[in-house]
Amino acid sequence: MNWDQIAGSWKQMMGAARAKWGDITDDDWTQIAGRRDEMVGAIQRRYGLAREEAEREVDDWSQGM
Repeated sequence: MNWDQIAGSWKQMMGAARAKWGDITDDDWTQIAGRRDEMVGAIQRRYGLAREEAEREVDDWSQGM
């Protein structure tokens, strides 16, 4: 699924994202609002990952949707 599709159906996609990254708060998910860079940043901060690793996780997740 591409990011335009994810952003367009963000409310539905949030559930799948929350299941994978449960440490991210509801406020963070609302702020992310389907934007890839915001999601990568939130995952990076909450899980202490390098930017490249967070990007890889987000890309793997989005391609599995």
